[in-house]
Amino acid sequence: MTHTHAKQKYRMFNFTIHKTDGLARTGSIKTPHGIIKTPVFMPVGTKATVKTLSPQDLKNLQTQIILANTYHLFLRPGHKVIKKLGGLHKWMNWQHPILTDSGGYQVFSLGQEKGFTKNTDFKTSVKIDENGVEFRSHIDGKKHYLTPKQAIEIQHDLGADIIMAFDECAPANSSKQYFKEAMQRTHNWLKHCINAHKSRTKTQALFGIVQGGIHKNLRIESAKFINDQNLPGNAIGGLAIGESKATMLAMIETTIPHLSTKKPRYLMGVGTPEDLLECVERGIDMFDCVHPTRLGRHGPFWHEHGRASIRNEKFKLDKSPLQKNCLCETCQDCSKSYLRHLIFENEILGLRLMTIHNLHFLLELMRQIHKHIEVKSFSKFKKDFLKKFHAKS
Repeated sequence: MTHTHAKQKYRMFNFTIHKTDGLARTGSIKTPHGIIKTPVFMPVGTKATVKTLSPQDLKNLQTQIILANTYHLFLRPGHKVIKKLGGLHKWMNWQHPILTDSGGYQVFSLGQEKGFTKNTDFKTSVKIDENGVEFRSHIDGKKHYLTPKQAIEIQHDLGADIIMAFDECAPANSSKQYFKEAMQRTHNWLKHCINAHKSRTKTQALFGIVQGGIHKNLRIESAKFINDQNLPGNAIGGLAIGESKATMLAMIETTIPHLSTKKPRYLMGVGTPEDLLECVERGIDMFDCVHPTRLGRHGPFWHEHGRASIRNEKFKLDKSPLQKNCLCETCQDCSKSYLRHLIFENEILGLRLMTIHNLHFLLELMRQIHKHIEVKSFSKFKKDFLKKFHAKS
C-alpha cells in the first residue's frame, strides 16, 4: 500500500505535525468527531463512562478524547445493543472523539488473576491458540472465544473513531521465548484485523500495537513489522505492567526510531505526571491511564509539589484547596477539610470532586507541555516542573 493510497483510504483521519522540540512534538489528529491536539491524555471511560463524571464534566475539563473498553462493553450490555442505539457517541451523549481498545489486555489480565472474582464462585481462565483466545467472563463465568476478526467487528459496532488491533500482552514475568511467541501472535492477529477492517477505513482508524516485552531485539522487530503495515497510527503496548521506569523508558527509546515520524505514537496505559513528561520528551503523542481517576476515588491527589492523600489527618482543619491557584471546579469551591470528610464518608460527591481535580491536573499539564513545545522551551519546563513537583511542600 502506497502512502498516497493510505491517505485516500483514511481520508477522514490524518495527522499533522506542527512544531518539534527535540523528539517532542505538537500535532493535530483529524477524526470524524473533531480535531485532537497532541500530545494528548485520554481519560479512561472503561464502561462508556469516566467513573463519577458526566459528559458535561468532561467538556468542562476540555477533554479532547476518551477511551472505552471493548472487553467490558462486549460482555455487558453487548455491542449489538450499543449499535442499535446509534453507537457509542450517541448512546453516551459524547460527540467528541473516542478510542476503543481491542479487549486483549483485559482478556489476559483478568484471566491471570488468581483466586475468585468478587461476585462469583468460579475461577477465570484463558486458553490461547493461534486463532484467538478462549476465556470466561469475570461477570458470570460464561465461556467466550474471541478472535481478531471478532474484536474488530465489535469495535465496528461500537463506532469509535480510533480502534485497536487485537494483541497479546504477555505477563511481565514471561520468558523471552514466550514474549517472542506472543509478539508473533500479535503480528499474525494484526493481519486478520486489517482484513476484517478493510470495509470501514473511511470512518474508523485502526492502530497496530508493538509488543516484545523488555527485550530490545524483539521491540525492534515488532516496531518494524507494525510500522510496515502503514496504518494511520502506531501504539506501544506491554509496558508499565511491572517493569522498572528505567526499563520502560529504554524500551520506548528502542522502539521510537522504527516508527514513522508521520504517524501518531500512542503509549498505552501510562499516565503519571512524571511519565507524561518523560515520554513526550521521547516522542510519544498519545496516552491513556486509569491512574488519575482511580487515585481520586481513593483519596490521593496531585498538586504542584507532588502527591498527597486527602485522608491525611493534617487536612482535617485545612481550609485551603487541593492546589493553590488551580482553576478546576473542586479547587474553586471546596476546602481540603470538606473533601476529606466526603472521602471518609464515601460520598459520591467526594469521588466526583477528587476525580475532577486529578484529571484537570493532568489535562492542564498536557496543555502546558503543548505550549512549551510550540516555543521550544519544553526541556526547561520539564526540568522546572519536576524540580518543584519533587520538592517538599
